[in-house]
Amino acid sequence: MSLVKKFATVGGATLGSRIFGFARETLMAAALGTGPMADVFYAAFRFPNLFRRLFAEGAFNAAFVPLFAKEIEANGTDGAKRFSEEVFGVLFSVLLLITIVMELAMPLLVRFVIAPGFADDPDKFSITIRMAAVMFPYLMCMSLTAMMSGMLNSLHHFFAAAIAPVFLNVVMIGALFYALYTGADPLATAWYLSWGVLAAGVLQLAVVYVGVLAAGMSIGFRFPKMTPNVKRLLILAVPAAVTGGITQINQLIGQAIASSRDGAIAALQYADRIYQLPLGVVGVAVGVVLLPELARALKGGNLREAGNLQNRSIEFVLFLTIPAAFALWILSDEIIRVLYERGAFHQENTAVVGSILAIYGIGLPAFVLIKALQPGFYAREDTKTPMRFSAIAVATNCATALTLFPYMGAPGIAVAEATAGWISTVLLFTTLLRRGHLTWEWALAKRTALLIVAAAVMGAAIVFLKQHWAPWLASGAPLVTKIGTLGLLIAIAMLIYFAAAFLVGGANLGMIRRNLNRKPAPAKDG
Repeated sequence: MSLVKKFATVGGATLGSRIFGFARETLMAAALGTGPMADVFYAAFRFPNLFRRLFAEGAFNAAFVPLFAKEIEANGTDGAKRFSEEVFGVLFSVLLLITIVMELAMPLLVRFVIAPGFADDPDKFSITIRMAAVMFPYLMCMSLTAMMSGMLNSLHHFFAAAIAPVFLNVVMIGALFYALYTGADPLATAWYLSWGVLAAGVLQLAVVYVGVLAAGMSIGFRFPKMTPNVKRLLILAVPAAVTGGITQINQLIGQAIASSRDGAIAALQYADRIYQLPLGVVGVAVGVVLLPELARALKGGNLREAGNLQNRSIEFVLFLTIPAAFALWILSDEIIRVLYERGAFHQENTAVVGSILAIYGIGLPAFVLIKALQPGFYAREDTKTPMRFSAIAVATNCATALTLFPYMGAPGIAVAEATAGWISTVLLFTTLLRRGHLTWEWALAKRTALLIVAAAVMGAAIVFLKQHWAPWLASGAPLVTKIGTLGLLIAIAMLIYFAAAFLVGGANLGMIRRNLNRKPAPAKDG
């Protein structure tokens, strides 16, 4: 199967999850707006959700996949099964201990980490503690889910692991429908959502476990023991947890700072949900597929193939995210208006959330490139170098957010996150290049510049059409009219971009064929 077809398998499943996520956030906006209960729920949910992204999209895949692939190659399915059971025993025991400790320490976590700004409001503070306590076991479910997802990805069974997150959104949508149907108040709605998160974690774990069984593997529980393989896994996983979750760590810092101002946490969350669509569909898909592919090429000594995989992934990422960045910047208010502006979500909310989304658009290519560059380190079992870069990015984010928030509010936090993302991307790229793990291609650099030109042409067309179609995109226009107009505008923009990209030479049939028909390198290098 070609690289792009694998990206499409994971990306397609992730797209389904993100679409359900949009539906969820639309219902959330209608039910809670940017009011105090929205702030409380998102603050409580951010902590377990942070760990979900750290493990499912970062640390565990980064550390587990290369070792699991090595076990399959060296000792076959039986060796891989033994390794998985060793890891499962230790992981389950450690997670259980962490969960117990975190539950007991939840008041301190909320006060000093999750939402320090809530400490002055006893009601918000108390409710946040209780909701976070209900949702925190979600971490345990998702960490075990991530382990099994890593197994499935290494066995070339990508779909079950990619589709599992859909169930979180389905359960939460069900909870929101029930709340709206029964006329529940915001507090009751937030509680329905909290219990829904816990139920969804159990459901997702069941889905991937069935997927592992269908792939011909099974996992039995072994008494936890620190075997050499488990020690190696932990050595790799701890730095990767910091690195893989750089965006989430920055968001947690932003939330802590934003908690001092009403509505800021919810505003950041609503904008985050939209830019997570291209980040998830492209970035996560590339990261999930590229890591086992790179690990396999390097284990087989195919250095030329590894370099080609890395460059083709960067090419694929830039081809899709450059126009997405332009579109999010220019159409931010219109997108927010169509998706959220109803019920408790007003025009004033649209202006704030739209400005945040526009800034996230600038950072989008960086956030996605990070997913394409990190596997270049992880496949070589180097998780410490990206961790050092992450530390620099986190420090930059924290300093910038603290500086800008008093003057700009929530958009200042978005500026800080985007800045940190670009710093991390530049450091990752230049280091891979300097070490010879990434091959500089002038043709790729030229195509990137031409793709920016094509995206600028598309952007000019969007601005022109947006001005002429303003009445049909305004707040007072019927919802169906706004949806139809925005959909048509996006469709025209896509056609213009792809046409311009091919006309100016940013894309060509050769590039498409290279990605669709990639063959493994026949010879070994070095």
